[in-house]
Amino acid sequence: MYSFGVVLLVMITNQPVIDQNREKRHIAEWVGGMLTKGDIKSITDPNLLGDYNSGSVWKAVELAMSCMNPSSMTRPTMSQVVFELKECLASESSREVSMTFGTEVAPMAR
Repeated sequence: MYSFGVVLLVMITNQPVIDQNREKRHIAEWVGGMLTKGDIKSITDPNLLGDYNSGSVWKAVELAMSCMNPSSMTRPTMSQVVFELKECLASESSREVSMTFGTEVAPMAR
């Protein structure tokens, strides 16, 4: 489960697991420091250009961090991880639908 948490962080951040140029070289330490500061924008992949539901990202990052808990007894099961990731995806998907279809009042004239 620990490794899966690392993979999630790599996907969310688009950062390498180990980066010699960061003060906190391991991705989990780096993300943990950013979480403490409440800095979700610095955690997420900059290629997303802020186009994401920050609540979904927070939940996914916290989930990834819980997968890497030092105590294996307190790490979530894969079933729990799948459930929570589906919730993140549903939240992100509903945001896209509301942005796409929620602004038109009437059809445009031809």
